[in-house]
Amino acid sequence: MGKKLSRIINRLLIVTLMFIITACQSPLSLLPPIATAVPSDTPIPPTNTPTETATPTSTSTPTLTPTVTPTKTPTPVIYGPSNYPTDVDPLTGLKVADPKILDRRPVLVKVSNFPSNGRPHAGLSPADIVFEYYIGEGTNRFLALYYGQNAPKIGPIRSGRLVDGQLVNQYQGILAFVSADVNAVLPVIYNELGNRAITYYFSTCPALCDDGRNSVISVFADSAKLTEYAATKLAIAKTRYDLKGMYFNSQSPDTGLVADKITVTYNPQDVGEWRYDKTTGKYLRWIENVDNNNKVTMIPLVDANIGKQLAFSNVVILFAKYTQYAPTLHDINMWNNTKGERAVLFRDDKAVDGIWKSNGKFSPIQFFTSDGKPMPFKSGNSWMVISGENTELKQSVLGQWEMQFHLP
Repeated sequence: MGKKLSRIINRLLIVTLMFIITACQSPLSLLPPIATAVPSDTPIPPTNTPTETATPTSTSTPTLTPTVTPTKTPTPVIYGPSNYPTDVDPLTGLKVADPKILDRRPVLVKVSNFPSNGRPHAGLSPADIVFEYYIGEGTNRFLALYYGQNAPKIGPIRSGRLVDGQLVNQYQGILAFVSADVNAVLPVIYNELGNRAITYYFSTCPALCDDGRNSVISVFADSAKLTEYAATKLAIAKTRYDLKGMYFNSQSPDTGLVADKITVTYNPQDVGEWRYDKTTGKYLRWIENVDNNNKVTMIPLVDANIGKQLAFSNVVILFAKYTQYAPTLHDINMWNNTKGERAVLFRDDKAVDGIWKSNGKFSPIQFFTSDGKPMPFKSGNSWMVISGENTELKQSVLGQWEMQFHLP
């Protein structure tokens, strides 16, 4: 009984002690640990993988930077001063439609500028070159050269002058004129040109004809028919001649003074002007018009054949020695200028200073820049003013050039 009672008392003591220990603890500490809940739709970054920062997307349209393509400088077209292609006119630097037209002598025609009622002139636009020179008493006259093109009506035609023999020979051409001073001029022309000097007679028509008015402004020429007349009537062979000497470059010169306008004056009532036209790249011709009150104004000079203003790619003023024998009788030294005289080329709104030389009796005039290089003409037609050595050429204002003719 005693042992049994002792075991019961021990069990009661153990239970009582456990109750006391449990009562001293927090009720929550007896609960199992609770895991922290993670929302199922939130991704968990992998261990040791850095989280990327998102870059916001721009809603604006990006600005495109244009790619700059460098402008190509066109390759200049150059011909001369020798070895021209067979289809290139050596006096204009232009290609011709039919190279056979160059198998002939150039045709040079004397064209009157006075009396003024003979204006507007006919057929000057297709000329390769037009020479202009002083003939006395304050007036000038033209000598038009046709080679790469023809004109069906050229004129009015007037008499020849001493210098015509030189110029026609330098271009190995034929000369069409009405007549000339029978004592001082005609013998010289015939001596230089022989049967290549063609004066007006009834038998020369249709190459050289009077239109029926029988006046000083009624004779006209046809350059193509003059070529045929020379071949069939005068036995002048159709063949190609060496006309080298001019140099053509399509690129405008790097140097040169501005040249918007060139005025050429022989007297207050004989004035010509060239005004540069940026649209065509040519110089347009103007001429004086004198009204009944002697008031002078400048009007466009047109070609009577087509009704369009004369336009030339090149205008040249070249200085030469005039010898005066009488008020209307002069000679000009064109053959013997071997050292060089001054020449100014006007092209592309620029004035290029240089010199001109003769290269023999049967060679075209040659032009050079001040540093001795060939003067760069623009491909196209040229108007050449032969002025006296004492002629004044100056700029009145920037870009406006004025030439006042003076002998010799």
